[in-house]
Amino acid sequence: MAIAIIDAENRSKFEYWRWRTFYSIFFGYVFYYFTRKSFTFAMPALISDMGFDKSDLGILVTVFSITYGVSKFISGIIGDKSNPRYFMGIGLIVTGILNICFGLSSSLWLFILFWGLNGWFQGFGWPPCARMLAYWYSPRTRGTWWGIWSTSHNIGGALIPVVAAFCIEYFDWRVAMHLPGIICIIMGFWLMERLRDTPVSLGLPSAESIDGVEEAPSKNALKKLGTKEILFKYVLFNKYIWFLCLANFFVYVVRTGFNDWVMLYLSEERGLSLFEAGVTIPWFEAGGIIGMLLAGWCSDKIFNGNRGIISLAFMFLVIIPTALFWLHSSTNYIIDAGLMFFIGFFIFGPQMLIGCAAAEKSHQDAAATASGFAGTFGYLGAACAGYPFGLLLDSYGWSGFFIAMIVAAFLGALCFMPFISVGYRREPEKKPVVA
Repeated sequence: MAIAIIDAENRSKFEYWRWRTFYSIFFGYVFYYFTRKSFTFAMPALISDMGFDKSDLGILVTVFSITYGVSKFISGIIGDKSNPRYFMGIGLIVTGILNICFGLSSSLWLFILFWGLNGWFQGFGWPPCARMLAYWYSPRTRGTWWGIWSTSHNIGGALIPVVAAFCIEYFDWRVAMHLPGIICIIMGFWLMERLRDTPVSLGLPSAESIDGVEEAPSKNALKKLGTKEILFKYVLFNKYIWFLCLANFFVYVVRTGFNDWVMLYLSEERGLSLFEAGVTIPWFEAGGIIGMLLAGWCSDKIFNGNRGIISLAFMFLVIIPTALFWLHSSTNYIIDAGLMFFIGFFIFGPQMLIGCAAAEKSHQDAAATASGFAGTFGYLGAACAGYPFGLLLDSYGWSGFFIAMIVAAFLGALCFMPFISVGYRREPEKKPVVA
């Protein structure tokens, strides 16, 4: 089998579309977070203005997590067979409309309806991104680029509390829902203009051929998998996918627990204003950006594509800043921000690598399905950080909350044990022939 021959024109065209695809899914996912986390940062205002208690708001978090988790799996199956140009763009437009509807409502049942539907259409964001990263980047660099793309979570997560806090401070919580919704409707149309599909749909060679890590594929290798084969052979009967699912469950318990409840903790327990609490949260996202970049780079360059070793280490290490955040009693902004930074640093690395590992432990044609399946378990974990944690807080207070966070981090670390000696084994690098 001959090494792929890549002419200069095809290489240049591939790099153009790879870059255009990357920045499109990057900014698209930033704004998915605008309509995903807008409610989170309006929670304290909803308690004071609407008279809800923690368990009421916990219901919304849980309903969203369940609908988003199920959607992530179903959308993954559909996403492996769909054009991301429309799939991702339409999803973002609908989430924007639902945020506006939420902001116009006053009934708990309407809040549940609109936030549950928002969770479903939020599931349209991740699968196209996983599919594009699997097709446009080879395993030699995928961990690094997946890590860079994953910082979109944190940039969106860091921007929305500032936007929401500003809207609440100078207007009200309804504006904090309306403004992100309007922005995301505009961005949805922008996505549909920017995105295309896989390299082969544009008449281009594969990322593996461009990066020089495989020989030219045979006709059998180019054959597309059927939905049944994707679902059963490469996902449901794949033991490594199940370990990743369990790990993702506990990762999301910790991540969502901090993301959704710490603003309330800072305002209620530490006595900070909503604005002071809101400008502390972005440090969680800033730490996540650095953590994901480092985790992706290390898994590529140091651990030869093994995503499990560094994930295990990060999950054990997140216990330390979590315990310190709980036990220290000062209201020093620098200490709070620093601890939030390290919690984000250690929890976002494993979260990012789980999606990457799921794509690599399945099949390129099953990347969205496998990542979406792992994501479903992640949002089951997020659901546990919703209503159950609301009940936990009502019964055992913030001590019960932080003990649950520490236990979840420990159990999540154990789920990465099977990956210590099993990782992506890179083939000897082959330089492509440029005509």
